[in-house]
Amino acid sequence: MCIMEFRQSLFWDTDPKKIDPQKNAQYIIERVADFGHDDEVRWAWHFYDKSLLRKVIEKSRCLRGETKKLWTILLAE
Repeated sequence: MCIMEFRQSLFWDTDPKKIDPQKNAQYIIERVADFGHDDEVRWAWHFYDKSLLRKVIEKSRCLRGETKKLWTILLAE
């Protein structure tokens, strides 16, 4: 799957062109889970391994409660 061109409004605190999808996986997953548009969520869903998504969602301390609940349900086996 190709690399997503990230929106500045999604990554307001950094230059989105400098974000590495592998090195910054947790950061990207948290932002996309909380604030991503449909196309960004679909990209993350297909780009990252489900076990990594599950791990980030479970351990995240910055996700909103509603976001955590939704993603926990979506990632349930």
